[in-house]
Amino acid sequence: MTSRKNNTIGITVLGAGLAGTEAVYQLIRRQIPVRLVEMRPKQNTGAHTTDQFAELVCSNSVGSNLPDRASGLLKEELRLLGSYFMDVAYKYRVPAGNALAVDRGAFSREITRYLRGHTLVDFVNDEATEIPDDDGLVIVATGPLTSPALLQSIQKKLGVAQLEFFDAIAPLVATDSINKDITFKADRYGEGEKGDYINCPMNKDQYLAFVDALLKAERIDLSKLEKAERKKFFSACQPVEIIAESGIDSLRFGPMKPVGLVDPATGQRPYAAVQLRQDNLLASLYNLVGFQTNLKHTEQKRVFSMIPGLEKAEFVRLGQMHRNSYINSPKLLTQTLQLKKDSRIFFAGQLCGVEGYTESAATGLVAGMNAVRIIQGKEPMVFPPQTMIGSLLNYITYDGHKDFHPMNANFGIFTGEVGLKGDLRKEQIIRQARRQFREFCDAL
Repeated sequence: MTSRKNNTIGITVLGAGLAGTEAVYQLIRRQIPVRLVEMRPKQNTGAHTTDQFAELVCSNSVGSNLPDRASGLLKEELRLLGSYFMDVAYKYRVPAGNALAVDRGAFSREITRYLRGHTLVDFVNDEATEIPDDDGLVIVATGPLTSPALLQSIQKKLGVAQLEFFDAIAPLVATDSINKDITFKADRYGEGEKGDYINCPMNKDQYLAFVDALLKAERIDLSKLEKAERKKFFSACQPVEIIAESGIDSLRFGPMKPVGLVDPATGQRPYAAVQLRQDNLLASLYNLVGFQTNLKHTEQKRVFSMIPGLEKAEFVRLGQMHRNSYINSPKLLTQTLQLKKDSRIFFAGQLCGVEGYTESAATGLVAGMNAVRIIQGKEPMVFPPQTMIGSLLNYITYDGHKDFHPMNANFGIFTGEVGLKGDLRKEQIIRQARRQFREFCDAL
């Protein structure tokens, strides 16, 4: 790798995704110079389409923004810690009901412009084929699409095989190609202020015909092993055709559920509905919510054009599937995200076994802040497990998993007795988490 600045920098961040850029920000905001290494666009991943930092590949939604949701609680904690990811996400927010969704292009461009131009960031546009073997700190945040060369080097260094799963992304359509005479704007149960989602309603016959076509459509070929085990690999972003395989009603009880919607053309709830969510600030693009797919591109156009309102839709981006990789963090990492066998090395982002944009940024923030503390001669932070960040870190580093798989923020991973069940339990968890987090921040 070649550098355009001096070689005296004592910390290197590998990867300019959500985790890597958040880690870099936490360092430079405290006036610590950092070398940032990113291989794109010299070497692409097969899923990314730009050369921008923090590109959102799958969806433009970063999850629920409600304070009583696990994702909302995680966002609250990140904002209290001064998360750069959160600041930029709110700056470029687009309508999405109670979810936080962003103009993905503006979001990435802002982060790229700021970090690439910062005087404390030594940007190296090259592929990292190994973890730097010197005395400096390293944050490995190369993401689930880490290059094969670096994965092989990591595997050799760690002495274990990396774990893998598959992921899929949803198509984008041009707004002006959507048939507004058939679709209607509304949020389920009227939760949004203006009806942020475009809804494509289906009657029973349309739904059954769509599911039949979806199940019969040609898919991108996988190896025999992948076909046999694909369901365990597809993690949180299950392809729509895989969901459909689990039963005729699985889609209308899943991403196509019509509950809380009323079609103004009939005054009734549709039998099923496909929701489209705004993807950029100009509202010129919408994505098919929950429609990650592994169908061949020609089949996507044919089958998805059966959706009422999308008969003549222009598909600006078609769905695709890609391989995601992650390490066996419970065996390898401490709760500070440091490698057990080499404490100068941190892992962050989806590579360490978290699932989701906000979760990835959270681990980047933790790795960055802990690197700062080490540079300052302090002990790295261990977050209380009763907080959202702490429970997530506790889960991915817990050495008692029978099978470890990537995890997102949810109330099920909180440990300890709370004494209640259902909504009362959730309320108690949230109160406890906020109290613990305030005390933790006060002690920093």
